[in-house]
Amino acid sequence: MADSRPSAESWPSTEAAALAEQERLRPLVRRTGPAPGPSALVCGVDVAYDDEHDVVAAAAVLLDLATLTVAHRATAVGRVPFPYVPGLLAFREIPAVREALDRLPAAPDLVVCDGYGQAHPRRLGLASHLGVLTGLPTIGVAKSPFVFASADPAPERGSWTPLVDTATGEEVGRAVRTRAGVKPVFVSVGHRIGLAEAVETVLVLTPRYRLPETTRHADSLCRQALAEAVAAGR
Repeated sequence: MADSRPSAESWPSTEAAALAEQERLRPLVRRTGPAPGPSALVCGVDVAYDDEHDVVAAAAVLLDLATLTVAHRATAVGRVPFPYVPGLLAFREIPAVREALDRLPAAPDLVVCDGYGQAHPRRLGLASHLGVLTGLPTIGVAKSPFVFASADPAPERGSWTPLVDTATGEEVGRAVRTRAGVKPVFVSVGHRIGLAEAVETVLVLTPRYRLPETTRHADSLCRQALAEAVAAGR
């Protein structure tokens, strides 16, 4: 995995510095690439916060794509490194997420983020930001479309409609029906994978539930890690 990790001293601490960093990284995103193969290891990452105690907990859960069984899991706990600013959530999450990824015994073939990649006002959501910093293929799978528009997909599982930036007409992701008759999820490219391939992978990861198995496992684990850290007074 590439190591372009900023030091703690250089990590942006102001909104202006964070916006400048997004502008610097945005041209480095690669929006094409293959879907992971059937024997791939796919990782879900997620983050939970307790702002009152200034604690953030990240989880990284590695699944065998063929069986969707958990192969490895890791967590990381630290202080919240950036204030809450819409569109800049990656600066709150990435340090802990990278630490959790580093604790896995194997590098994932794909990372699935609970959030956005290209479906972001500046085309650098968490998935794209994390992908550029690590060099890993990444996708974003969000529960809501943030600031973009899409028609409702047909009710059948696997149907989708484009998620469009109405200001530019650009397709920035897709609203994907992962369960028949259930609200869609919003899939976008992070880094080193194409949009059609990202949607294909999300459907493999959602055989029973609306959200990918990667996200479900990571969400549960980061919440558990956060509760334990707060209880321990970390």
